[in-house]
Amino acid sequence: MVKKRVGALEKVDADLPSLQYKIRRDPKSYQEDFLNQYGQYQTQRDIYMASPTTATSAGIVSFRDLIDFVSHVADCYAEDTASFPDDLNNILTTHHAVLETELREKVVGALVLLRRKDIIDSTGLLNILFPILVTTPSKTLRALLFTKILSELRTSNAKTTNHKLNRTIQTVLYNLLTSDRTSSKGIWAVKITRELWKRQIWTDSKAVEIMKEASLADNEKVVGGGVRFFLGGDKEREEMEDEESDHENISIGKLKHQVGINKKSKKKSKGLDKAVDKVKRQERKKNAPHPLNFSALHLLHDPQGFAETLFSKHLQNGKSKLNLEQKLLVLQLVSRLVGLHKLTVISLYSYFTKYLTPRQPSVTSFLASLAQATHSLVPPDALEPLVQKIANEFVSEAAASEVAAAGLNAIREICVRQPLAISDTLLQDLVMYRKSKDKGTMMAAKGLLSLYREVGADLLQKRDRGKEATMGIRSGERKERRYGEEEVGGIEGLELLEEWKANERKRKRVEAGLPEELGTDEEEEDEDDWNAWDAQSNASTDSGGWVNVESDVEIEISDSEDEGGKKPPAKKVKFADTPAEGGDNELTDAAKKADKELESKISILATTKILTPADLAKLQELRLEAEVNKITGKKGLTQRQKDALARHADDPLTADQIEGFSKLRKNTRDEKIAMAREGKGERGEHKSTKALRRAKNEAEGKSTTNKEKSRKKNFMMTLGKAKYKQKRSLVQTKRVLQGHLNRAKRGGKRGNIGM
Repeated sequence: MVKKRVGALEKVDADLPSLQYKIRRDPKSYQEDFLNQYGQYQTQRDIYMASPTTATSAGIVSFRDLIDFVSHVADCYAEDTASFPDDLNNILTTHHAVLETELREKVVGALVLLRRKDIIDSTGLLNILFPILVTTPSKTLRALLFTKILSELRTSNAKTTNHKLNRTIQTVLYNLLTSDRTSSKGIWAVKITRELWKRQIWTDSKAVEIMKEASLADNEKVVGGGVRFFLGGDKEREEMEDEESDHENISIGKLKHQVGINKKSKKKSKGLDKAVDKVKRQERKKNAPHPLNFSALHLLHDPQGFAETLFSKHLQNGKSKLNLEQKLLVLQLVSRLVGLHKLTVISLYSYFTKYLTPRQPSVTSFLASLAQATHSLVPPDALEPLVQKIANEFVSEAAASEVAAAGLNAIREICVRQPLAISDTLLQDLVMYRKSKDKGTMMAAKGLLSLYREVGADLLQKRDRGKEATMGIRSGERKERRYGEEEVGGIEGLELLEEWKANERKRKRVEAGLPEELGTDEEEEDEDDWNAWDAQSNASTDSGGWVNVESDVEIEISDSEDEGGKKPPAKKVKFADTPAEGGDNELTDAAKKADKELESKISILATTKILTPADLAKLQELRLEAEVNKITGKKGLTQRQKDALARHADDPLTADQIEGFSKLRKNTRDEKIAMAREGKGERGEHKSTKALRRAKNEAEGKSTTNKEKSRKKNFMMTLGKAKYKQKRSLVQTKRVLQGHLNRAKRGGKRGNIGM
């Protein structure tokens, strides 16, 4: 039965929040009141739409309150408010340029609220907001719409990926960029795509294609946004992931303790439940498999065509409107594409010629780009003139030490990627700079010498080759590398991991009191297969089960059927034709030698085991350690050298790495004072280090020690305990000390037993 209520309309207007609360509790009872308010909203809407610029402030406030009221209870009266979303769409689309600021924000908020109540879908909401985002002249409205669009896309992809919505929005953004390449509206496509890529909502190739079109646009801002995405988008995503993983965990024990000692309330118990749920979600997230985040540069459909178009449109084109800084960004992107995918853009290297001079602004960035654009398939004829010009312009006795060091570092980075880019005469001249008095120049020349001792010792003079390189050339292990020659082999450094595992196995046996070497082959096989994934089966071959195959021997398959179900004897593979003498044929010396060579080439670990992530991490550590020992002879490297050795091929080469040790110089007095004051903060008066530490802990909300707490305690509160201690007998003192030990054993919890 519907309740009957009598009241003035003005009274209902003044109490919209109360009416909203009542309607949410009992919609049927207050339907008539709602229809009265909805009719008033329609009247206000017609008046405002007739002349939005002449509306009074009181009318705007009333209209805004009615929009807020209807949007909150629209789901209770879906049939009566069927036209309400269209009204808001019409108001915002038609008059967004002249709407009052607060009314405009209220209309946008009402549309978002209707989406949360599932009155309109995500596609409908974004189709309303996005056209206004790219056309409105209001900066505040653009910021509001941009935030709401990102929030809606994040919410729609929170639980599962909404592929339909993502494809629709990606198509809209792609068409926005390709329809008019000279317009600045495409910057919003760049911003939305980059933000969603950073938050790992869009991780597919379609997002990369949008940014590819942005990089090929004619507008300078759009080009800059697209190029910066390829150069730094992956790093932003990694930083965002690190921030989420480093987020401090909630201490459940601390919260339970607070709930137990303070006054109990529903609010605190709900807070504890939320904290427990959050911790469980974090644990599930830790145990979930890590997603495969491919780099944007690897998801490009046609990197060769993209690099050529980018280079010809923005760098070779004389009508390009990009300034030097923007051209440098495009050059860095082109060089990264060429080096990463091993592309062939021959005209790129002649482009560098006019920029390789110390007087060129940002010359180290040009040197880094040239090094990035070098790979093993670049013809040496295209690189030799550039290396020669760098040596002539940068490396000379008349050049400054910073310039010489930068030039030598650039030549070394080029030669790392293409060792054939330098002649033996020029190399011998550059290696002589290792005797320079400047530390930066000396270190750069030594780095070049160490490189060619490994990759091209035949280009060095005999006195500069070193012991290992000379012995390698004599034995034939180190041969002259030819253009286009690639080394074929297994996993690099896997023999180091095998040796480490063998040593660890011996160490564990010695610690367990067992002999260092295993006694029989069967024991060794059991030890190797202790952690194997496949369970061994004792079933016979006739039962159809698994057959145990030993890894150290080969099975000879017999053509005769006389043996029945007997297991054939294990024999070595014959590499030479030997006369058959019954069943005991021995291998010749040549066959034994070939067998040993084959066993040395094939790694048992690679063919019998599956490497775990821990094995791969240990393998990388052993590789780095081997490089350190090879270069320095069991001595340690600096952090800069370790970073250079551990640098991945996908990582970019920066100008700081080209400058290298050229920045090494003595600090001035002001710089030393500034370094000494680092981390000490501003302080008006002198304080001790302990006082500064105490103030810092208090600012961070950390507690103090019991000793510090006792100093701040009221003296009268401690007087009775002090007097009692003076009057204690030996038996009482023993009882107190024994109680202290007992409390320590049971975790420090003290009973309420008084003194």
